[in-house]
Amino acid sequence: MSADLSGAALWQRGCERLAAELPEQQFNTWIRPLPPAEVAQQDENGHEAVLVSLRVPNRFKLDWIRSQYAGRIEAILTELAGKPARLELSLAPREAIAPLPRTSPSGMTMGQVLQQHGLRGGAAQPATDPASVATRPAAAAAPAVPATAASLIQAAAPNVPANLPPSATRHRINTSLTFDTLVPGRANQMARTAALHVAGAPGQMYNPLFIYGGVGLGKTHLIHAVGNALLKDRPDARVLYLHAEQFISDVVKNYQRKTFDELKAKYHSLDLLLIDDVQFFAGKDRTQEEFFNAFEALLAKRAHIIMTSDTYPKGLVDIDERLTSRFDAGLTVAIEPPELEMRVAILIKKADAENAPMPEDVAFFIAKNVRANVRELEGALRKVLAYSRFSHKEINIQLAREALKDLLSIQNRQISVENIQKTVADFYKIKVADMYSKKRPASIARPRQIAMYLAKELTQKSLPEIGELFGGRDHTTVLHAVRKIGGERQKNTELNQQLHVLEQTLKG
Repeated sequence: MSADLSGAALWQRGCERLAAELPEQQFNTWIRPLPPAEVAQQDENGHEAVLVSLRVPNRFKLDWIRSQYAGRIEAILTELAGKPARLELSLAPREAIAPLPRTSPSGMTMGQVLQQHGLRGGAAQPATDPASVATRPAAAAAPAVPATAASLIQAAAPNVPANLPPSATRHRINTSLTFDTLVPGRANQMARTAALHVAGAPGQMYNPLFIYGGVGLGKTHLIHAVGNALLKDRPDARVLYLHAEQFISDVVKNYQRKTFDELKAKYHSLDLLLIDDVQFFAGKDRTQEEFFNAFEALLAKRAHIIMTSDTYPKGLVDIDERLTSRFDAGLTVAIEPPELEMRVAILIKKADAENAPMPEDVAFFIAKNVRANVRELEGALRKVLAYSRFSHKEINIQLAREALKDLLSIQNRQISVENIQKTVADFYKIKVADMYSKKRPASIARPRQIAMYLAKELTQKSLPEIGELFGGRDHTTVLHAVRKIGGERQKNTELNQQLHVLEQTLKG
């Protein structure tokens, strides 16, 4: 080991390297909560080596870290130490895992402490996120990663108030929907980063900010988070959140009363307008006219506008082109369906908020079976928690299977390869027979690959079984399609939107 690199320093440097290499959500879920490793020097066949011993709280986490990360951890530590490093994983003794107190010295519940610091069991949000830190006063910045739950509780300031419950305010902002309660991940990374910039400097960059994606993916949460962040910094700011239907209702009411000056006074004087689901403006000419006027007035005074929609601006129908072109003039970002590990993190964090910690294996079981959006995840979580409370049983996979049997039954019954083939064929306007024919023009081959990808994602069929149902194709053909569409989905916003529509359709 390098003379200037002690055991503790070696592990810390290794974690820093992992944090730089891994997606943020993976690092926060699996690596950051781990206790400091014990590092010792060894002699292996006459050569110096390093033994890194790591105690993991449960078998599921141990198996996952061993299969997913152990090889990379050993490689990094070997490079840093300048000699072979071997990682030894073991279960922490049960008695060594002290139960968490229900309240901290400051009187906050454990759930509130964890939520305040964006943590679960010591998993902190990265303190190095400049956009995140910039939106909070320095005194409220998260401390360096606490090693134990006890140090986390001690770090909670006595004068920090508990989170306020959701309440209707004159701003119509839900005070529980903040950046701290939003689980970050690859699916919302760009939208979250843009929203943080807007919250820190409204009226400057990304104006307007247009966020789009399917239902239940967190668009509303994100724009409420911007409103809450701005009001925290500037309590006197004129902020208003509303659904597009409320704006339509205001236009109708003022049109009937001939009081358009009141409408202008209400909307044209804002510092930040947050408006959900602008696709509802479709076909409503007078509403579009008034929104255009408000839009122009707000941008002229450097106020900020954030909008959400179920599709990108150019995809909106029956909305005046001068509006859609303005929607697209700032920054347009998508929120995608959450990937598996992000779904797991969401379940764990929301279960903690309910003071009902969820084992990782149960979270994985639910996340693998509920893929569509965050709202469905929350619904599944509520079912499992309620079933556990009513039956007085601990949460495990068997209980989750019983609680969600109706959901699992519907999925298994509705989603078949044949159903996928028909849905995709209808969507891309080709014949179902083309799915298993030998035709290879792009207009047919592309939808066929998309159908294969969805079959792998949404059914339990193996690659050979899927290939057989697509005209007896080899499993390598299916694998190629799955990898190709999966890779393009991460880069091609339009394809991702189409896939999300197809997934929502198939799941009913």
